[in-house]
Amino acid sequence: MKKLIAAILATSALCGAAQAQDISEFRIGILGGENAQDRMNSYQCLADKTTALLGVETKLFAPADYNGVIQGLLGGTIDMAWLGASGYAKTYLSDPEAVEPVLVKYNADGGYGYYSIGFARKDSGITSLEGVKGKVFGFGDPNSTSGFLIPSIEIPAATGASMESGDYFGEVKFTGGHEQTIVAVANGDIDAGVTWADGLGEWEDGYNSGALRKAVDAGLVDMNDMVKIWQSKTIPEGPIVLRKSLPADVKLKMTGLVASLHAMDPECAYGVANGEAKAFAPITHDAYDVIIKARQLKSN
Repeated sequence: MKKLIAAILATSALCGAAQAQDISEFRIGILGGENAQDRMNSYQCLADKTTALLGVETKLFAPADYNGVIQGLLGGTIDMAWLGASGYAKTYLSDPEAVEPVLVKYNADGGYGYYSIGFARKDSGITSLEGVKGKVFGFGDPNSTSGFLIPSIEIPAATGASMESGDYFGEVKFTGGHEQTIVAVANGDIDAGVTWADGLGEWEDGYNSGALRKAVDAGLVDMNDMVKIWQSKTIPEGPIVLRKSLPADVKLKMTGLVASLHAMDPECAYGVANGEAKAFAPITHDAYDVIIKARQLKSN
């Protein structure tokens, strides 16, 4: 992995910092998961570095839902985004030539897997999926891997029932995103829900990275008030993608910039990576075959 990153950085450096050819601005899309202003604040340092590297204005876009970023990539109004695996699958299935995966977040343990985590308030008495039977269960976004796709496959396999309201759970709701799910459970608006985490580190910290860690950092939740009730199998972390039609030098420079982020500016990398991580390192389309197949099965 280190050799691949070094090669990217060396080649990118040869390109220099002159204005990128054939683009007048660069547009970065940010998936939902927390409120728009917090998302923009976390990415502003990356936007500033992008402007300095490419010599053109960098704009950040934080649509209300995942589909806003996906449609921006498909329509050519967003140039780069960190998609979830399911979001990448939807983008690829809509147009295989729209984007290319270039990097993925590697965790502190050297892997790039993460988990969908089911959780509830500790004082609810819920300790497992059985405890949510007949109660309100929350998903995040329909295009989220951990907030919908994987739990909508694995939870029915565990319960023997569908995710339709009234079948196993009394009501199934979409909250709009990971932060919304966490706040809804914390406030008692829903009985339980799912979000994402790398599964490393301590529960009390919201793990090392993921939506729970961001919520803890923002002071939105005290994990001592929460309990884990379910965990998925390992999910491949989603890729950072670039529009395929971007000039080659732009793609090379942006790949090199993000790959060097943890070494160059750890504080910026922490915000972009949603917590502690090892690095952003190269990834290819093949890593997402299983998620693409799962997405196809759900659509049939």
